[in-house]
Amino acid sequence: MSDQGAVFASAGAAGSAGPAPIDAGSFEESLGGHLAFLHDRLATIAPDVARIAMALYDRDEGILKTFINSTRSGYAIRGYEFPLAESISLSHLAQTRQTRVIDDIPSTLDADREHSRYVRDEGYLSSFTVPMHHQGQFLGFIFFDSRAHGTFTASLQQELVLYAQLMAVALASQLVAVRSIVGTIQVARDLAGLHDQETGAHQERMARYSRAIARQLIEPLDLTDEFVEALFLYAPMHDIGKIGVPDHILRKAGTLDPQEWEQMRLHPVKGRHMVDAIIADLGASALNRHDILVNVVEMHHELLDGSGYPHGLAGDQLPLEARIVTVADIFDALTSTRPYKAGWAAEDALGELGAMAEAGRLDPDCVAAMVASGDEILEIRARHLEIEEAIRHKVEG
Repeated sequence: MSDQGAVFASAGAAGSAGPAPIDAGSFEESLGGHLAFLHDRLATIAPDVARIAMALYDRDEGILKTFINSTRSGYAIRGYEFPLAESISLSHLAQTRQTRVIDDIPSTLDADREHSRYVRDEGYLSSFTVPMHHQGQFLGFIFFDSRAHGTFTASLQQELVLYAQLMAVALASQLVAVRSIVGTIQVARDLAGLHDQETGAHQERMARYSRAIARQLIEPLDLTDEFVEALFLYAPMHDIGKIGVPDHILRKAGTLDPQEWEQMRLHPVKGRHMVDAIIADLGASALNRHDILVNVVEMHHELLDGSGYPHGLAGDQLPLEARIVTVADIFDALTSTRPYKAGWAAEDALGELGAMAEAGRLDPDCVAAMVASGDEILEIRARHLEIEEAIRHKVEG
């Protein structure tokens, strides 16, 4: 049976209705909320600071990407990323931990990059940039922007550095919490002797496929970069419930029998129980947007027409994050080589996703977003299939 059994077999009985999904918009403890709160506090001493934005650094890919912002008026740039190495000035700030003040943006910043054009077009005239570090690791930048010249005096800079440090600590605590979960899961997998096809390469592909889909949906669905980043962090954990599935089932080369299939169908519920226990141990406030993690783990095998598992949820019962990860997971299942099948060509897999969307089983917007990300998807697939093949040879050797 494939990673996404629903692709290759009719999904039988709908099952119990199950718990309602956690509302992805119902949590106030997001980092974006913290930033907005700090901006409100800052307004009492620096009312001219019209925008605060945090950009994250992806060390694996060397890119800087928009994350959260508090923008008082005008347009907030979203879904933007660029290689940090292409900016000499920002690279210097990241390395030296120095801050930067620009008192006259129009005469200082060239409009050679989308973010620079955005700042100029929105009428910002001065800015203050602070690099964020935690325990020696560069995390990203916080940008403070004003529509007045010369806003960032020496005394205000001192105040803003403190604000930036608070946000850096909050961000670092979230990253530590996520890494703690990942580490706990990996130890559990090792102790359980779990050596199925869910390699690190598969997990990396899932993260990047999911992010590519979500980025395409930012504008049409008015998504935040914080949502996209949380999905990127949590998508690789979708199958953690397989820790509770016997290894002989996970590694079976042939078709699962009915009893084995029933055990396999329970892994999303087992995963939900694991996540609940981890969240209870860490404390809900320690994990940013943990609602997305819960929904991804429990619902990534549900289908829009109710034919998925474990609960047979349908339509609006399925939150966007689950719909996105389902599409990413099916694509990866189809294009990956397994003991019982050869991997499909990417074009054939995308065609199958389109057919499933037309049949009402997958979200058509998510499928269209994946098709629109075609070049990025092919690059991700090629890069990480090579990694997975190397891992497989090492394990088998």
